Amino acid sequence: MTTTPVHHFSRVGIPLAAGAAAAVALGVYGRLHDPTGVAINIAGFSSFQAVKTWLATLALVLGVLQVVSAIALYRGRAWLAPVHRWSGRAAVAVTLPVVAHCLYALGFQYGEPRVLIHSLLGCFFYGAFVVKMLTLTRRDAPSWLLPVVGGAVFTGLIGLWLTSALWFFTTFGVIR
Repeated sequence: MTTTPVHHFSRVGIPLAAGAAAAVALGVYGRLHDPTGVAINIAGFSSFQAVKTWLATLALVLGVLQVVSAIALYRGRAWLAPVHRWSGRAAVAVTLPVVAHCLYALGFQYGEPRVLIHSLLGCFFYGAFVVKMLTLTRRDAPSWLLPVVGGAVFTGLIGLWLTSALWFFTTFGVIR
């Protein structure tokens, strides 16, 4: 069966376009929104930065579990599918308070390279996440698309962790 250019675009282009739109929308909102400075805080943590750091670290651990379980799924270990689905859901869930704080309280910042890279990676991560979710529902998506997009989501998560949590740990210590 041959595919027409329109059909090929709908298989790949629509999820990619939606992800790009989500990434741009987050960036535009973060830049145009007047940051409030209001922070999330959870009892037992010394600051909102500590909360965000530990939630990002938990998301990273769950992201590693995502990669390991995805590899196992591709090797025929179908019994790991629930672990993969639930670790992914949990990873995104723990990033939601972080992104809400970052966008609402801090906005899209570019005053220093680390912060600019972090802001860009945040937009990229959620854009890639949108592409992954849309790819999962497409039975006609090319077989290479889901692993590539999953790798992009994980790469974004690693970059976010390096530019935030690792920076926090090396600047302020693990226990603060």
